[in-house]
Amino acid sequence: METLAILLSAPEQLSLSRLTLTPPGVQDVVVDIDWSGISTGTERLLWSGRMPSFPGMGYPLVPGYESVGRVVQAGAEAGRQLGEAVFVPGARCFGDIRGLFGGAAARLVVAGARVTPVDPALGADAVLLALAATAHHAIVLPHAAIPELIIGHGVLGRLLARIVIAAGHPAPMVWESNPARRDGAQGYLVCDPAEDARRDYRAICDVSGDSALLDTLISRLAPGGVVTLAGFYSAPLSFTFPPAFMREARIAIAAEWKQPDLDAVNALISSGRLSLAGLITHHAAADDAPQAYRQAFEDPACLKMVLDWRNKQ
Repeated sequence: METLAILLSAPEQLSLSRLTLTPPGVQDVVVDIDWSGISTGTERLLWSGRMPSFPGMGYPLVPGYESVGRVVQAGAEAGRQLGEAVFVPGARCFGDIRGLFGGAAARLVVAGARVTPVDPALGADAVLLALAATAHHAIVLPHAAIPELIIGHGVLGRLLARIVIAAGHPAPMVWESNPARRDGAQGYLVCDPAEDARRDYRAICDVSGDSALLDTLISRLAPGGVVTLAGFYSAPLSFTFPPAFMREARIAIAAEWKQPDLDAVNALISSGRLSLAGLITHHAAADDAPQAYRQAFEDPACLKMVLDWRNKQ
C-alpha cells in the first residue's frame, strides 16, 4: 500500500512524494485523508530547520498533526467503523521515513485508539481540533489559571478566547501587535498592547511564541499572578528577577494536549457552545503543497492554510 505525502527532505526542501505504508494490523485503521492543516508553530520550525532537539527529530520526515478523513479499512480489534469521519493527530506508518508528526498524507495507517470520531458536518474545520485541544490544555493545568489576558490573535489565540467564553468564564482581553489580525473577535476585545494600561492581571496566557515578551508580561501581573506559556519557543527564555520577585510571579508551561482535552473541546463543539467557523483563511490543493507551506509561514494574512487531499488516495 502506498500514499502521497508531504516530505521534508531537509530544511525548506519540501515535496509531494509517493511513500510505502506500513501494513495495517488488527488494531489499526486505514484512513483516507480529506484535509490536513499546516501548523505555523512546530511545522514552521521543522520547515525552517530551527526546531530544537526533539524526540524523533531528523530528516527526511513527514510533518502534520491536523488531519481529517474517513476510515476505509478497520482491523478486527481497531474499535472503529468503516466510513467514520475521524480526526488523526499524526501517524508513524512510513517505514524508514520519520513521521514527525506524520499526518500530512493522502492515506494513513494508524491505531484505531489514536483517532477521534468527529461530526462530518464540520468538514475542513475539523482540522482545528488539535489547536482547540492545545488551547483547552493551557487553561486546565493545575498550576495555571483561566486567562484574563491572551497574547496573540492567531488561530490558537482566537480558539483560546472562544473556549474561555464557552466554558462560562469572563471574556478575556487579547493583545495583538499586528493591526491586520485584530479583527474577527467573537465576544471579546482585541487591542494594541500599547493601548492597555492594566497592570493587575491575575492570569496571562501567551500563545505568540515570542521569547522576548516575558518581562513585559510579568510587569502586567497582579501579585501572585501566573503567566502560562502555551506557544512553542525556539529561543531561550529569560526574565529580570526583581519585578518577578516583587509580584511573587508564577510561570506555567503548557505542553502537548491530551486525549481528555480533545474530548472536552469535541463536547463543546457538539453542544454548540464552541464554533470553529471563520478561522481557516486559505485552502490549497495537495499538488500545490510547496507553495502552500511557504505562504502559510510567510504571508501575515494567512491565519490557517488547509491542504485538500480528496481524490489523491
